[in-house]
Amino acid sequence: MARKASVDSAALALAAAHGQEQEAVYIYEAPVRLWHWVNALAILVLAVSGYFIGSPFPTLSGEASSHYLMGYIRFAHFAAGYVLAIGFLFRIYWALAGNHHAHQIFVPPVHSASWWDGVIHEAKWYLFLAREPRKYVGHNPLATLTMHFVFIWVIVFMIFTGFALYGEGEGMDSWQYRLFSSWIIPLFGQSQDVHTWHHLGMWAIVCFSLVHIYAAVREDIVSRQSIISSMISGWRMFKDHRPPDDGH
Repeated sequence: MARKASVDSAALALAAAHGQEQEAVYIYEAPVRLWHWVNALAILVLAVSGYFIGSPFPTLSGEASSHYLMGYIRFAHFAAGYVLAIGFLFRIYWALAGNHHAHQIFVPPVHSASWWDGVIHEAKWYLFLAREPRKYVGHNPLATLTMHFVFIWVIVFMIFTGFALYGEGEGMDSWQYRLFSSWIIPLFGQSQDVHTWHHLGMWAIVCFSLVHIYAAVREDIVSRQSIISSMISGWRMFKDHRPPDDGH
């Protein structure tokens, strides 16, 4: 995996040294791209349905027996939750089986001083305090840091607390209750506390998603490489001949 990343960086550096254009580097493999978009759809369904579960409609017209709206909303929430959890397990597997870029957000190089320097520079760039961005083959350091701590771990938290709440409805004999509810609910104190934290986690992911979309659109316009199209085609396109700043 590390060798593949070195080949990517070496190819760009060699092209720059000879004044040649390196048009693209294959970054995101098909399983990563598939997970990204399926995960985005699952999160959208979970956020919308979760909001209405937490703040249900005050009333519906007609007899209660003639509609099943909240039932459908809960079903959509539970189904999307399973998609999210199964997809996340697959993503962990592909972090081990895929290329260097597949495991980048799972293992940030927090021991590297140069990486932290990149985090600071990218923060300045996003805050309009730096004159130009650095050029990265994979995720930039700030994106890696944010994806790891604000996205990966919050997703883990949401999966665990979600299954804990789901296990309550399934009953004490269910595997969801035994694996999650039996220890998570006492850990938080009571069921309502888990509901509250699960709801707050949803808003954390919503805020992350808004910033993520803004940053992707912004970088696609003003940075030295493609961002959005890379998660569709898998190929990262570069806009100049300068060698990358990755330390791979």
